[in-house]
Amino acid sequence: MEYVNYEVKERVGYITLARAEKRNALNFEVVTELKRAFAFAEEDEASKVLVLRAEGKVFCAGADLEYIQRLQEIDYHDNLIDSTHLMELFRMIYTLKKVVIAQIHGHAIAGGCGLAAICDFGFTVPEAKFGYTEVKIGFIPAIVKVFLLRKIGEAKAKQLLLTGDLVSAEVAEKYGLVNYVVPADELEERVFAFAQKLCAENSKQSMEVTKEMIARVQGMTLEEGLQYASEMNAVARGSEDCQRGIAAFLNKEQINW
Repeated sequence: MEYVNYEVKERVGYITLARAEKRNALNFEVVTELKRAFAFAEEDEASKVLVLRAEGKVFCAGADLEYIQRLQEIDYHDNLIDSTHLMELFRMIYTLKKVVIAQIHGHAIAGGCGLAAICDFGFTVPEAKFGYTEVKIGFIPAIVKVFLLRKIGEAKAKQLLLTGDLVSAEVAEKYGLVNYVVPADELEERVFAFAQKLCAENSKQSMEVTKEMIARVQGMTLEEGLQYASEMNAVARGSEDCQRGIAAFLNKEQINW
């Protein structure tokens, strides 16, 4: 692929944005390649945990505005096709079977901030800035908003989406956009160590089902959610991983997943 690379290192799959000359801005082709990479990585038995990272100085500057300007010349139907294409990428990452860690080495702006925040975990450097700047150019943070509200709640989401202001990595961590702020020279090592911890200590099946349940239960009523949770609990007890894990615990055996 031209704009996205994929490689695996010790069960950690790396999906890398490689459009540094355009600050890894998103257009139809970049989104297409990201979807292709995540679809492949999801089924790749060589990887258990995924890392989304980028080349260049910026993690992702959001939408390619020159591309958006060209889209203004076409009709609503074609714009809806393009918008749906982007929505499908965000939904894919959010519902992906595997855990996705964002390795944010530089600024994550607008759709790029959405891309970073939609990952299950986020590691960033102190120098990185975060923000949804769409309202400053007459655009709207439409798709990213759906996931941001789920992640950090209405009050903090309004603060970011309606002001359009950039915030520091420290504030991003405080808001819950990212999980860890680490020195730049430690970023890659810390992300890899965290990914390895998940690979070694956690059942792949358990992480997959837990992630799926987190996504689904929020759209249910209390009673629907509890019923769904009870059913999944019962199913999990009969799974091979659960049987193996409980047996190892009771026999005081070390288990390496």
